Amino acid sequence: MKLLVVLGLVAVVAAAPQGANPNQDIQLIRLESDNDGLGTYSYTYEQSDGNKRNEQGELKNVGTDDEGIVMRGSYSWVGPDGVTYTVNYIADENGFQPQIEQGPGGAVPPGVVASLLG
Repeated sequence: MKLLVVLGLVAVVAAAPQGANPNQDIQLIRLESDNDGLGTYSYTYEQSDGNKRNEQGELKNVGTDDEGIVMRGSYSWVGPDGVTYTVNYIADENGFQPQIEQGPGGAVPPGVVASLLG
C-alpha cells in the first residue's frame, strides 16, 4: 500500500508543469497608452516573460441608438511547453470573437479553446 502511495505522488510530481518559475522577477519591457477621451484609445505592453498585449478601441455610430464600442487586439503568452500562444480578437455588438494561434510545436489545449469560445 505504501508503495502505491509513493508511486502516486511520483506521478503527480512528474505531471506538474515544467519550466515556469513562480519566483521569476518579471519586468515590464514596453508600455504605450493613448486615450483621446472621446472614445478612441489604444495600449500595448510587453513583459520580460514573453507576455504581450495590445488593444485599440473606438466608438462607432456616435450619437445614435446603435452607438457602441469596437475593440480589436491580441494577447500572447509563452506556455509551460515553451510555445508562444496568441489570441487575436474583435469585440463588438456580435460579442467576443477570438482566433487562436500557436507557435511551432504547439497545440492549443482543448480547455483553452472551450473557455474562449464559450
